[in-house]
Amino acid sequence: GLRKVACIGAWHPSRVCFSVPRAGQFGYHHRTEVNKKVYRVGTKGDAKSASTQFDLTDKPITPMGGFHHYGQINEDFLMLKGCVMGPRKRILTLRKSLLTHTSRIALEKIDLKFIDTASKWGHGRFQTDAEKKAFQGLLKKDREAMEIILIFIFLFIEKKKKKKRKKKSLCC
Repeated sequence: GLRKVACIGAWHPSRVCFSVPRAGQFGYHHRTEVNKKVYRVGTKGDAKSASTQFDLTDKPITPMGGFHHYGQINEDFLMLKGCVMGPRKRILTLRKSLLTHTSRIALEKIDLKFIDTASKWGHGRFQTDAEKKAFQGLLKKDREAMEIILIFIFLFIEKKKKKKRKKKSLCC
């Protein structure tokens, strides 16, 4: 063809240098993967989407702190076995397999026992926010907020008492 670089380098070194422009793929093509096993189909707004028959903890499918470079799961979701090519937010097209599966691995019933929702940043130890708070106790910012609330409640009660005293003094 005509639409290519004429000189792709010297005789020696006898290989094409990386900096020589060559014909190749621009952009991404449609990718098709077959035989992905579906572990779970989740619905939008389900607070117990990561609970299983063996782990009855009420927890959403999103791990603590969200997924890397994705965030919170706010829509319906599919949990697949294995990996999926492409970046995290790429749209997938799924279709029914053309072959009928007869192998034992393909026909085995999936029974999830546990879904890990610990933080994926660092060393995630806790599955839920409540579990983390129960272990760590009140944090400094929470204690300060509680103290401020208690002060406002105390001032509100004192104000009501003053009003009652004033009313009593006016009545008599």
